[in-house]
Amino acid sequence: MTSRSRPKMRMQRGFQPLKRASRWPVWADVGARLSLAFFLIGIVVLVHWIDRGGLIDHHDGHVSFLDVVYFTMISVTTTGFGDIAPISDRSRLIEAVIVTPIRIAVLFIFVGTAYNFVLKRTWEKWRMARIQAQLTNHIVVLGFGISGSEAVKELIARGTDPACIVVIDGSPSRIAAAEAMGCNVLEGDASNDQTLLDVRIANAQSVLVSAGRDDSSILIVLTVRHLAPRVPISVVVRAQDNELLARQAGANNVINPVSFTGLLLAGSAQGAHVADYMADLASVDGRVQLRERPVAAEEVGRSIDDLTSEGRGLRVYRGGKPYGFWEPEARTLAPGDLIVEVVRCEECEADVTER
Repeated sequence: MTSRSRPKMRMQRGFQPLKRASRWPVWADVGARLSLAFFLIGIVVLVHWIDRGGLIDHHDGHVSFLDVVYFTMISVTTTGFGDIAPISDRSRLIEAVIVTPIRIAVLFIFVGTAYNFVLKRTWEKWRMARIQAQLTNHIVVLGFGISGSEAVKELIARGTDPACIVVIDGSPSRIAAAEAMGCNVLEGDASNDQTLLDVRIANAQSVLVSAGRDDSSILIVLTVRHLAPRVPISVVVRAQDNELLARQAGANNVINPVSFTGLLLAGSAQGAHVADYMADLASVDGRVQLRERPVAAEEVGRSIDDLTSEGRGLRVYRGGKPYGFWEPEARTLAPGDLIVEVVRCEECEADVTER
């Protein structure tokens, strides 16, 4: 699969949340809702009891406390049998101004609770199962901090459908930011086996790990490699000593932003435009781009200097081993080779020309 090909996961919408962790346990949420509802009902009972003189009981003519509780429940649920009714102007005003808003609030609480804990949860479980069944060749981003969010922005700028990106993070604010970009989201621990299984990690096109801490990132890489032995993993580490550990954990690519910054600084010392060109290669907004792709059938037997894409071939990967454009192995391309080349970004050149 080439770097420009699109993942095959299809969604009906740009945003499909897989699962959102609840801050409260279910029992606590239900208890809070019901407590509020019964508190409001208690207020109505108290109001009716204080104003019981404005009520009439057509059965025995006497309004007891039990009658008040009965009338309150009948009134709040809008059943209205008519055996007890307000007769004074003050009682009718209380019903209109105080009881009716409380009645509406109680109904909203009960309906909202039923929707959230029955209909909505059932619907989200069905939708999550449906999304999981379609997850294949997707990109999983584990950690949505500065590096993770910038990576997602760059992927989208390069043409990746946000619906083909799954973001896992434990921060609700970061999850909300990923949602706003159109990504699938899952709030949880990226080092947890079940969390990764929920997003079908073994079917992913690639995994990007940026947990913010090297120890957390390396633990996540170990977990991903255990669950998905063949999926390419790229990880961000900040300490040079941890680069080897990350590779031993199973990462295919280890990126050290500190080292990359050092490369840019060193390049700027050797020439005014070296660092500018390196940044140009790394960004989708540059006039040129680095691209990795498999060798085309018509390129087999040719030299890396004679590519059909008209790009500048830099390196050939054969059997996992890299060969530079100056080495004999790069002079004759073979089936299964991977080529790293520099290609023109025609859209960016057009923008520059218009300016």
